[in-house]
Amino acid sequence: MKIIKHSGDIVDFEPEKLRKSLLKSGANPKIVEDIVSKICKEIYEGISTKHIYKRAFGLLKKEANSHAARYNLRAAIQLLGPAGFFFEKYIAKLFSAEKYETKNNIILQGKCVSHEIDVLVKKNNAIAMMECKFHVSREAASDVKVPLYVLSRFNDLKGREHTIFSKKEMISKCWIVTNNRFTADAIDFAKCSGMNLLSWDYPKNDNLKTKNDIDCLYPITCLTTLTIAEKDKLLILDVILVKELINNSDSLEKIGLSLPRIKNVLKEARELSRCVLNI
Repeated sequence: MKIIKHSGDIVDFEPEKLRKSLLKSGANPKIVEDIVSKICKEIYEGISTKHIYKRAFGLLKKEANSHAARYNLRAAIQLLGPAGFFFEKYIAKLFSAEKYETKNNIILQGKCVSHEIDVLVKKNNAIAMMECKFHVSREAASDVKVPLYVLSRFNDLKGREHTIFSKKEMISKCWIVTNNRFTADAIDFAKCSGMNLLSWDYPKNDNLKTKNDIDCLYPITCLTTLTIAEKDKLLILDVILVKELINNSDSLEKIGLSLPRIKNVLKEARELSRCVLNI
């Protein structure tokens, strides 16, 4: 059976890929098999992966909101746009959880011109600048022009003293982060130039997906018990991660949720923060 991917490519439907993605949501194997069985019966020639995902998401949500929330991660990260400002804050949160000091949106003077840096991180006295490339469209990819451009900015800043976390500090590393993917040329150039890349699926064992699953650092846009408008209000209140809601239920009152709804949201948030996955 042929299906159509987001990119427009036509590929074979592989039930095993669907099964693996459902298991990673935390759903137990029996529920997963039931969902795969139902979807296999509904599959038809030329169906889109978007339609398959929507159906799987709906079936998961009937079983547990938190399972659907995990399954919805990639789409949830895309809701941190459209400008990507909240995506930059989210990335800082991911690195903060790994014991980095972080700062967002700092302007630094280079040798030639000044530069606004999306995220700066510090660990073991090494400071890295991060350029965040946010894409609203799932099909978009960061090509080789991105590391070429970012490398020129890095070269203009490195070797100069800056006041970032304290006085007289130097930037020694450079990262590029995207919510989608990098082209092969972009990866090759970054490797050759000593730059670090982070995307939805790169590096293989330490990408955005694995960082979320291992440390339960899910963005609040994952939650299925909130509307998009309510998620936007929480982001404006600087509530970026689901974990931050658990000890900050006042923020749910501030955006106008009733007590019963607050209980439902917190229930999903706690379940989503347990990180018990069938991987």
